[in-house]
Amino acid sequence: MTTNTTVLEASDVTMRFGGLTAVRSVDLTVNSGEIVGLIGPNGAGKTTFFNCLTGLYVPTEGKVSYKGTVLPPKPHLVTSAGIARTFQNIRLFANMTVLENVLVGRHTRTKEGLWSALLRGPGFKKAEATSNEKAMELLEFIGLAHKADHLARNLPYGEQRKLEIARALASEPGLLLLDEPTAGMNPQETRATEELVFAIRDKGIAILVIEHDMRFIFNLCDRVAVLVQGEKLVEGTSEVVQADERVVAAYLGTPFEGAPGDEEVAEVEAAEAASATTSKEAPSTNTRTEDGQ
Repeated sequence: MTTNTTVLEASDVTMRFGGLTAVRSVDLTVNSGEIVGLIGPNGAGKTTFFNCLTGLYVPTEGKVSYKGTVLPPKPHLVTSAGIARTFQNIRLFANMTVLENVLVGRHTRTKEGLWSALLRGPGFKKAEATSNEKAMELLEFIGLAHKADHLARNLPYGEQRKLEIARALASEPGLLLLDEPTAGMNPQETRATEELVFAIRDKGIAILVIEHDMRFIFNLCDRVAVLVQGEKLVEGTSEVVQADERVVAAYLGTPFEGAPGDEEVAEVEAAEAASATTSKEAPSTNTRTEDGQ
């Protein structure tokens, strides 16, 4: 299913918080029709790297390109360009219905403005009908069409995960980023998620996924990249990565040449937490949701 067409290209991406480096000179590409995994121990910088790809963080150095165009450092513009993501912690609108949550994800693909919505003219009604139709198609795809009118908060955990993926797909992305999609799932739910990701790939959507479940990653991905303390340690097929002694050492906590100490790890994690707190407290004129969906 893979091709040589590059969908995502991250070049020399570095992210510093003050004097501390959370991600250092990471290069990564994702090709059309490809599923790429990103793994590493806790604190490896995986989610920070994801945030650099999606505009939540502006990389200190390096650039991120989607289909040859450098991405703007704004989440909603990244979504408009064709990249969608889910989060490690579920971020649904709990008091909205399943259908309404998916419709939120379509806002970057509709052109109707405020006056059109207020006047509810023919153009608005046509766009609304189209969005509802496409949203229901996505709910059919993930198996939740029969729960379209249910509140999101009443769904079982595994179905909430599916709904978040559907909301991301509603923006019609060419690349989907999944941040720990099987976290907290039982084996049956994990298997269902694996089948869903393959089905998404079969629709022509490239996928980059962070996950701690190694069996899930190695069964799923065409290539796997390993981050250790912000640096790419190795990249290759599942067989190549599993055979690399440095990967085993990193997961077992065995020091290897060039590995940072515990104090440096703790400093980077503290800097990331402080940056996130500052971002939440800063006033914002952008009323869009954080994930730009």
